[in-house]
Amino acid sequence: MKIQWKNLIACLAIPLAIGGLSALLTRNNMEMFESLNKPFLAPPGWLFPVVWTILYILMGIASYLVLTSGKPNTAALTAYGIQLVFNFFWPIIFFNLKLYLFAFIWLILLWLLILKTTVLFRQISKSTEYLMLPYLLWVAFAGYLNFFIWLLN
Repeated sequence: MKIQWKNLIACLAIPLAIGGLSALLTRNNMEMFESLNKPFLAPPGWLFPVVWTILYILMGIASYLVLTSGKPNTAALTAYGIQLVFNFFWPIIFFNLKLYLFAFIWLILLWLLILKTTVLFRQISKSTEYLMLPYLLWVAFAGYLNFFIWLLN
């Protein structure tokens, strides 16, 4: 299969831009995050942008595979878009608004949307499941962190 470079670049740019804008809007809150009581297994703050960048690239590749599959993909790409919107707002709710319980509930909804997206993507291209799985696992881990930050603070 020939790579459609314009589509690939667009599919990578969309999640990276959404994540980048969200990070830009919450960038001054990492000091606040460092001051919070965090649960066991909380990673260092520098790891978050590294992991998120990798996850955005993986989901961008997955969306590219769905987009260029030649199969009907409207429902899958709609679910993908909705979960990106939820992904965008979670850091704002957590970091800027400091609504930790609401952020946790939002994260549960995000996780369910990612699961739905993954299932729909897999129906179109089986390899997308492997590209989306790290995202699903990371958001589950983020849920653990978010829940215990709410409890401890």
